[in-house]
Amino acid sequence: MGHQFLSDSWFDEIKALREAADIPVPEAIKDLVINVAVTGGPGGDVTAHMKAGRFERGLAEGAPTKLVIPFDIAKKMVVQGDQNAATQAFMSGQIKVEGDMTKLMAMQGAGPPSEAQKQLEEKIRAMTE
Repeated sequence: MGHQFLSDSWFDEIKALREAADIPVPEAIKDLVINVAVTGGPGGDVTAHMKAGRFERGLAEGAPTKLVIPFDIAKKMVVQGDQNAATQAFMSGQIKVEGDMTKLMAMQGAGPPSEAQKQLEEKIRAMTE
């Protein structure tokens, strides 16, 4: 059974998959926290945050950076791992950045995904509607 992207059941399933995979967090992003507001989704706007490379529901208090992203772009980025979509959306002004933009650059320091991360991403794609 699939889960609608950003629904409560989706976040619950992501947490279970992540815990089962037990993938180490790259040193470059272990302290990184970025808030995310996803707009225009089927269930309305959703707030989330990325903390140590993990996407979780709700805003993180004290995060130095906030991204405002349209639902379709967020889904391409998070579920499909499409960084080209992210770059194009940022360059065209679809992704808004509030706060410390240098924190976004830190995400690049994580390097390419490991084989275990790729397997987790595939499981996320398979379970997401």
